[in-house]
Amino acid sequence: MTNPPPPGNWTDPTWSAQPSSPAPDPTVVAGQPVPPQPGPVDPYAPVDPYAGAQAPATQPMPGYAPAGYPPPGYPPQYPGYGYPQPPKTNGMAVAAFVLALIGFTSCITAPVGAILGHVAQKQIRLSGEGGAGMAKAAIIIGWILTGFLVLVILFYVGAIIYAIATSNDSSSY
Repeated sequence: MTNPPPPGNWTDPTWSAQPSSPAPDPTVVAGQPVPPQPGPVDPYAPVDPYAGAQAPATQPMPGYAPAGYPPPGYPPQYPGYGYPQPPKTNGMAVAAFVLALIGFTSCITAPVGAILGHVAQKQIRLSGEGGAGMAKAAIIIGWILTGFLVLVILFYVGAIIYAIATSNDSSSY
């Protein structure tokens, strides 16, 4: 025995005499899938601003450079930009300058500094190193102090000759 349909043309869900269409899928609305709904949010939970973020497919992974590029960190160096590096200073020019300056207190090192200055100038012309100004200063200071040394020696030689010449005259009486 079957029950007659209820009045009002509605179906009783508890009446399962004849199964009707299957129950609707709650994840599909109007034929389109429904995105998952977020659950309750904890207002005190720490927030990760990068959660779920991914690098675009056209960019490499962080920390890795694509083939043919320098590793990340320092900016690339372009030729012709910035200040040019000064040339290396010639060591003999430095030594000549120091010896010429020491010649102020010890006149013996002044000619050595002047001669080393000439050698340093030749090396600088051949190699293109720096220090040409130091070599020239060593030559100038060295030869000026050498000239003073020669004058002092000539003065002492003259004084000794004068002393010898005057001492012979006074010993005759």
